[in-house]
Amino acid sequence: MRLNLKMLCTLAALGLAAPATYAAPAAGDDTTVATVNGEVITLGEMRALAANIGPQAAELPATALWDMVLDQITRQVAVAQQSEGKLSPQDKAGLALQRRAYLASVALEKIAAPEPTEAELRAAYDKIYGKAGEVTEYNASHILVETEEAAKAVEADLAAGKEFGAVAEARSTGPSGPNKGDLGWFTLDMMVKPFADAVAKLKKGDVSAPVQTQFGWHVIKLNDERIKTAPKFEEVTAELAQAVRRERVDADIARVLGEAKVDKVEGLSPDLLKEAQ
Repeated sequence: MRLNLKMLCTLAALGLAAPATYAAPAAGDDTTVATVNGEVITLGEMRALAANIGPQAAELPATALWDMVLDQITRQVAVAQQSEGKLSPQDKAGLALQRRAYLASVALEKIAAPEPTEAELRAAYDKIYGKAGEVTEYNASHILVETEEAAKAVEADLAAGKEFGAVAEARSTGPSGPNKGDLGWFTLDMMVKPFADAVAKLKKGDVSAPVQTQFGWHVIKLNDERIKTAPKFEEVTAELAQAVRRERVDADIARVLGEAKVDKVEGLSPDLLKEAQ
């Protein structure tokens, strides 16, 4: 858990005396800095906790940071010792899961860490945007009601001159109702087919006849449309780098899983999982 600056200042104000001597810069992570009932606290553990604090740590004087981190670990060790030999099977299972998750994250971070090469970024761009071309995006609002009769009542309100957004706020049962029915920008493939087909036939400012989908009955107003083109390579390099790293991680997971020998015990009832809840 990362600590905020207020918490850091509170801990730093505990008034602990500064250590008489500090580890030399050359000291290794296995250097002992303290013991609690004989249990060793290492410099590596201190450094790991300090790294998790985040950029606020750099704002503290070295002495205050040392005292704060050592105090935190000392308290943690002392409290954790109270559970030694008293863990339930569920506690042990939870520890095992946390250990595996940490080891897995370390392995995957090493896979993802190297900066993507130009070739990798270009390949990712071609994969994501190479066939994108020009895509039409639509901006529309809708009023969603449960029945055709209710949809016809909406039509009557609009025919009488009531403003679309006001009718949406008053009548729409959808989550966009409080926002005057606004759906924002979307492409047709993001919508269910009857809705998309209705939008495709509208011109800017038009309002559709009632359209039925599995969600109910819609009355749709097309607010605007635009042509969206693929972004330039230079505009999305950060996004591409993330995509490269995700692909590396996915590929490595698939590799190690494919190489792993997995033996599943047969005959266990799936109901056993619910019994523990």
